[in-house]
Amino acid sequence: MLFGRGKKSKAEQPKDNGTEQANAATTQQDAGTVASGAAKGDFRLSKGPLDASEIDSQDGYVDLGALLIEPSEGLQLRLEVEEATQRVVAVTMDLDGSSLQLQAFAAPRSEGLWDEIREQIGQSVSSQGGEVEEIVGTFGTELIAKLPTESADGGRGFRAARFMGVDGPRWFLRGVIGGNAALDRKAAEGLENLFRKVVVIRGDNPMPPRELLQLKLPKDAVASGQHGAPHETPELQRPERGPEITQIG
Repeated sequence: MLFGRGKKSKAEQPKDNGTEQANAATTQQDAGTVASGAAKGDFRLSKGPLDASEIDSQDGYVDLGALLIEPSEGLQLRLEVEEATQRVVAVTMDLDGSSLQLQAFAAPRSEGLWDEIREQIGQSVSSQGGEVEEIVGTFGTELIAKLPTESADGGRGFRAARFMGVDGPRWFLRGVIGGNAALDRKAAEGLENLFRKVVVIRGDNPMPPRELLQLKLPKDAVASGQHGAPHETPELQRPERGPEITQIG
C-alpha cells in the first residue's frame, strides 16, 4: 500500500459552491432501524464503519488521527490538505482506478442531518447544470451526482460521484466515490468494503456538530493488517507544497 500527499485536481470531482454545511454532510437514517442497545445518536444500518470502542486494538491500522485505515493490497492513500492552512481535511483511498474520499465530523448526539444535506447537495449540483439521483445503497440512502463535462475536442459527457453518509455515536463519516465505481456497483465492492472497515476516533472533547475531526499524517508505516496478514508497507511522500482540497457536497 502506498501513502502520499498528492494534489487533487478540481476537475476530478464535482465542485460544490454551496455552504460549509454541504461540505460537512451528516447522514439521517431511520431511527427505527438502530439495533437494540446502540448508543444514542448511532444511526448505522449495519456494522461498519466502526467506532473506536468497537475494536480491541489499534495495532495494524494506518493511524490518521480521527480515522484508522486497515491496509489492503493495492490500496493507495492520499491526504487532502487545505493549502492556506496546511490542515489535513480529507483522505482519499485509491483502488483499482477508482477513489473514495473520506471526511469525518462531529455529529449531534440524538439526530442526523442527512436529509437536509442531501437537499443542499442537490441544489449545488443543479446550479452547475448537473443532475442528482437518490438511491438505496449499501449504507442507506445515497446520492448519485452527475455534472456535465466537455472534452478538448468539444465532446460532451458527464462525471459522476456517489455520496455515502453514516452516523455513528457522536460522529459522522462521509464517503464520496469517484471514477468507474461511482456508477458500477460491482466495481465499487472493494471500496465499500474498505469504507465499512474504517474506524472513527471521535474523542471526548466537546465539539459543535459538523466540525471536522482532526486528521494527520501517520508517524510510522503499518506493515500488517488487523489479523496479522502481510501487507505492503505504506510509502510516505511529503511534497513541498500541499494539495488543494476540492469542496464536495
